[in-house]
Amino acid sequence: MGRVRVSTTVSSELLEQARRLREGANDATLLDEALDALVSRHRASEIDARYAAYDELPEDGPDDWGTLADFRAAAGSQ
Repeated sequence: MGRVRVSTTVSSELLEQARRLREGANDATLLDEALDALVSRHRASEIDARYAAYDELPEDGPDDWGTLADFRAAAGSQ
């Protein structure tokens, strides 16, 4: 993966907290980890939003595979 130089101003308190948590890691590593966490959290919320559509379906409404309630019960029993 290519690298780019980033020059910015950040909260000194937040940077110091991050440095304490990841002692020995340089600032570039801290920024990489923070950006990775942000992207992962955003992706997780996108996935959650897509699954939320199932919450709008009536659980007792049958379809080609049965009811949503039966599926959830079977999935939860594993």
